[in-house]
Amino acid sequence: MALLEINKLNKRFGGLLAVNDVSFQVDPGQIKAVIGPNGAGKTTLFNMISGTFPATSGTVSFKGRELKGKKPFQVATLGMARTFQNIKMFSGMTALENVMVGRHVLSSAGFMASMFRMPWVWKEEKDIRDKSMELLALLEIEEHAHTDAQSLAFGQQRAVELARALALEPSLLLLDEPAAGLNMYETAEVGRLITRIRDLGITVLLVEHDMSLVMDISDEVVVLCFGEKIAEDTPKNIQQNPEVIKVYLGEE
Repeated sequence: MALLEINKLNKRFGGLLAVNDVSFQVDPGQIKAVIGPNGAGKTTLFNMISGTFPATSGTVSFKGRELKGKKPFQVATLGMARTFQNIKMFSGMTALENVMVGRHVLSSAGFMASMFRMPWVWKEEKDIRDKSMELLALLEIEEHAHTDAQSLAFGQQRAVELARALALEPSLLLLDEPAAGLNMYETAEVGRLITRIRDLGITVLLVEHDMSLVMDISDEVVVLCFGEKIAEDTPKNIQQNPEVIKVYLGEE
């Protein structure tokens, strides 16, 4: 059974149809990419999947459950995590503390228990800290655990952001342009980290403009143009698809 199913999804902003009748599915264990020129509807699609925008029509199903009406935090509790194109680190917090924030939906300590520092609250906080350190080590940035996150290099901040998303223990990870702002070396590193994440059993759906990254790591690629899906295939076949070539290179 598909982990994520998108069925005839539409999003209209007044007279603008930003996403038009888009359907596809993401199977467990895949890295699937969504590509297309600027204005193709990629981020709007992500916003509907994650619950940020309600769909005008159509459905999004995750683990067999329709997500209609669910808020982003409710979608997150089901096991879907997301990163954003523009990296946001929490001000005045270390890399480790930023990752720990990502586990908040898995914690059970309420206001009163935390205020009175109940013994089990201490244990839960230690478990959150230990797991967050494991994730920093997994993404090879544990030496920066106690560094102010905003002072880190851009590529290191991207790794912290990935670790923060993984702290949720998602079964599906949505990545919105993970290579944005990175140089060639950093992009290659991000590609390696995404592959490692998939190898942990986490399914990945990403929006990305860097075609070399997409073609290197993706199992399947969906192509959008003016809000419509024009192709869905393996990276090799997408590169040879005449309609995709026309969209990216234009016609003579």
